[in-house]
Amino acid sequence: MEFLWSVVAFLGHAIEAVFAYVEHHHWIFAFLAGGYVFYLHDRAVHARFDALDKRIDEVRKRLAMEY
Repeated sequence: MEFLWSVVAFLGHAIEAVFAYVEHHHWIFAFLAGGYVFYLHDRAVHARFDALDKRIDEVRKRLAMEY
């Protein structure tokens, strides 16, 4: 039982150390999260433009066939 308690205490101390690190270095994680949000936004914008390009190409092909 003492071994189990020591494992639980060790995990508690490890989690506390991680939280303390994040508390003092929160700006690093905010920077990473902001970069990830920008990355997702950039991908969404590029996907919209790619879809728009495909639609424009399809319209051009249809207009070329009519002549």
